[in-house]
Amino acid sequence: MDRVMPGLDWRGLAMGIGFALMWSSAFTSARMIVMDAPPLYALSLRFLLSGLIGVAIARALGQSWHLTRGQWRAVVVFGIAQNALYLGLNFVAMQTVEASLAAIIASTMPLLVGLASWLILRERLRPLGVAGLAAGFVGVGLIMGARLGGGVDVLGVALCVLGVVSLTVATMAVRGASGAGGNLLMIVGMQMLVGALVLIVPAMALEVPEVRWSWRLAGAFAYTVLVPGLAATWVWFALVGRIGAGRAASFHFLNPFFGVAVAALLLGEALGPWDVAGVLVIMAGILAVQRARLA
Repeated sequence: MDRVMPGLDWRGLAMGIGFALMWSSAFTSARMIVMDAPPLYALSLRFLLSGLIGVAIARALGQSWHLTRGQWRAVVVFGIAQNALYLGLNFVAMQTVEASLAAIIASTMPLLVGLASWLILRERLRPLGVAGLAAGFVGVGLIMGARLGGGVDVLGVALCVLGVVSLTVATMAVRGASGAGGNLLMIVGMQMLVGALVLIVPAMALEVPEVRWSWRLAGAFAYTVLVPGLAATWVWFALVGRIGAGRAASFHFLNPFFGVAVAALLLGEALGPWDVAGVLVIMAGILAVQRARLA
C-alpha cells in the first residue's frame, strides 16, 4: 500500500478502508428503507436526525455557529446538491434500481471530478490519469451494457446519473471552502439540516406517508442515520487530517467493490461476469486518476 500511496501508515489504511465500507454500505441500507417507506420522507427525517445529532455534538466540542463565507457556501451548496439532489435522486431511483448498480454509478464521482478538473479547470493530468479516466468509463460501459440488456429501469438509472453529476458540480463549486476555519462537524450537521428542509417540500407534495413497519426497516434507518450519516463523516475528516485530502480521496477506488459486495451479501443481488469485470476496471481507473492527480 505504501507504493500506492507513499507515507500511508497502517492506521490510516484502516481508517480509509473503514470509510469506504461505511460509504458504500449506505446504498444497501437505503434500498432496504425505500422498499418499505416513502423515499423523500425517509431521507428528510434521516437528515433531520443526523443534523441535530451532529450540531449537538459540535456544540459539545466547542465548535461555533459563526462560519466563514466559504463555509456558509459549502453548507448551502452541499446541503442542496449533495444531500437533497444527489441522495434524494438516489433514494427515489432505488425503488426500482438495485443497490449495487446505484453504488457503481455513484462511485464514478472521482472520475467525473477528474474529468471536469482536466477539461474545464485545465488542471494538468499525467498520462496515467488520462488512461485511468478512459478505463473507468469503459468499466461503467461494460456494466451498463449488461444491465440495460437485462431490462434495468432506464428512468431509475437516469436519476442515479443526475445525482452523481449534481454531487460532482457541488464538489467542484466548493473545493476547499468547507475546510478553512475549522467547525467541520458543525458544517456537516448544518448541511444535513439544509437537506432535510429542502426535501420535506417535495415529500409533502409528491408522497403519501405510508410505512410498512418492520425490524429490518428500523435497523436500516438507524444504521443510515448513525453510520453513513455520522460515523463515516467523523472517520473521513480524521483521515483527511491524518494523511491529506488527496490521499484520502484515493480510497474511493474501493467503493465499487464494497458497494456490490454488501448488496450481494445482505440483499442477495446477483452479479454477472460483466459486473465483476466492470467493477475491477472502474477500481483501477479511479486509483490511476487519484495517483495522477496526487503527483
